[in-house]
Amino acid sequence: MEKMTRGELATRTGISAAAIRYYEEQGILPAPPRTSNGYRMYTGDYLVKLKFIKDAKSLGYSLKEIQTTLQMLQRDMDKDMLKHLVSGKITAIEHKIQRLRLLQDQLARWLQTSDDDIQQYLQTFRNNQSI
Repeated sequence: MEKMTRGELATRTGISAAAIRYYEEQGILPAPPRTSNGYRMYTGDYLVKLKFIKDAKSLGYSLKEIQTTLQMLQRDMDKDMLKHLVSGKITAIEHKIQRLRLLQDQLARWLQTSDDDIQQYLQTFRNNQSI
């Protein structure tokens, strides 16, 4: 089985050695075994796990969600459970989009405010400088 150092793993995955160290410290990745001289030696399965982390982050998953999913994958996760997780993420994204659209509408309405009203609003902050 191929073994590599953290630096080699970082080069092959495009993820910094510092990020890999952080993932280990946070328990997202298990710490690899060490050689007699203290070097951490990573196996090929770390390539797969780091690719998963990188892909999941690009899809908007938090590190906590990624950690939970990796733990579930290490157990007996089946396709239905995985589909349920992805479906839940889609629902969360849809809710976030709804909240962002409401915010966008509020900001668009603000832009429709008359210049006089905006000027009056700004003036209220200038008149009460001793707050």
